[in-house]
Amino acid sequence: MEALRSLARLLLAFTIFSNLSLLACSSALQDIQIATAERRIDVSSHIIKVFLTLKIDEVVFQVENTGTSPISEVLLAFPPTQVDHISSLKAALTVGKKKKKSYVPLEVNPTELPDAPNGTKYFKILLLNPLSAGETATVEVLYILTHSLEPFPVEISQSESQLVYYRDSAIILSPYYIKQQTTFIKTPSTRVESFTRVEPATRAGIELKYGPYKDRPAYSYAPVLVHFENNSPFAVVEELVREIEISHWGSLQITEHYTLAHAGARHKGVFSRVDYQARSSGVSSFKHLLARLPPRVHSVFYRDQIGNISSSHLRTDYRRSELEIEPRYPLFGGWKATFVIGYGLPLQDFLFESPDGRRYLNFTFGCPLVETVVDKLTLKVRLVVLPEGSKDPSAVVPFTVDQHLETKYSYLDIVGRTVVVLEKKNVVPEHNSPFQVYYSFNPVFMLAEPMMLTSVFFFLFMASVAYLHVDFSISK
Repeated sequence: MEALRSLARLLLAFTIFSNLSLLACSSALQDIQIATAERRIDVSSHIIKVFLTLKIDEVVFQVENTGTSPISEVLLAFPPTQVDHISSLKAALTVGKKKKKSYVPLEVNPTELPDAPNGTKYFKILLLNPLSAGETATVEVLYILTHSLEPFPVEISQSESQLVYYRDSAIILSPYYIKQQTTFIKTPSTRVESFTRVEPATRAGIELKYGPYKDRPAYSYAPVLVHFENNSPFAVVEELVREIEISHWGSLQITEHYTLAHAGARHKGVFSRVDYQARSSGVSSFKHLLARLPPRVHSVFYRDQIGNISSSHLRTDYRRSELEIEPRYPLFGGWKATFVIGYGLPLQDFLFESPDGRRYLNFTFGCPLVETVVDKLTLKVRLVVLPEGSKDPSAVVPFTVDQHLETKYSYLDIVGRTVVVLEKKNVVPEHNSPFQVYYSFNPVFMLAEPMMLTSVFFFLFMASVAYLHVDFSISK
């Protein structure tokens, strides 16, 4: 009986705590209102960017605390159909005005709210300093969307242009009351077949404008559908296996295995190379790709399963290297190509020693190909092969990745080489950021293979000498 009373007290306490938490959360949401909101969506590529000045999917809003308690975080809301396509999300606090304006990065984390309407998903922005009652702050948010353009029609012939759908809301989805807001959508050309009108809505050249809308309550939503022409290359790397091999004898070898696909409207009918070359048909296809490589590359190769592909051009200088490659055939919607790119780099440019005596590799994460989406950068999109004898490896990456260790055996290896495997899905050019791999290494291990070879040759020499001096004849 006493146990039942204790259980009842615990349930009552938990219920009271949950209700208080809900009330606190609801009160915090009511204490914040957005004075102005402006969203600019750039759909000129298959990588959708919303960004105010950098042409990225960006939301700029001014937050005002109308309550009495300080506010330390701001919530962003996304519909469930869109949140799965978010590849990168960043936030910054605007400090100063005009020419003296600067941006302070803010921490952004996914979060959940109880009783979220219609499955709404949230991200939490942590402010540097709590926002007191009556204060305002300007926050800029940048997020990248992938696989969000839907080809329609889904199949086109070689001579047809590619049309796509983009779905969103004319009104910014937010858990807060918004005084005034405007949304701009930038298309790649003036050819817009149709777009949903949510008045006031206007079109001027390549830009659609929704708003300004005033005094919109929380969770307002007005779906829109834009049908427009987009012939930009829908280059998607379905899988990239990138192997970085460190040799303490002075070189860094990178080998990248690509499975490339055209993710646009599927090609129908017969491909005519004569029409393709003579009439410049196939405007939505692509046959050239640009890879931005580190400076001072050497021993560059580009090949596929058939062999070496000679249709590539390498340009280098002291700041960067650019490799322009051309597959064996142009890629239309639904077509794929597999190939390998490899190159060497001087070790001293990328391998350093930390103050605690450990060594670390400083290299760039992501895909070198320009304007491509990587569905699975299996690090074996970034696979770092450390020298034999390396211990205690650890990777420092500026965003979330899956990590694990493997062991690889190469020529003359005894204990094997430690492999740090980093894996990430939905990778975009914004992920091309430096990362570090720290490890401990005893230089004595550099002598293991030379000593092994020396010993083998020594024993072979001694065996030869012994063989020449031993009499194997049968004595009479």
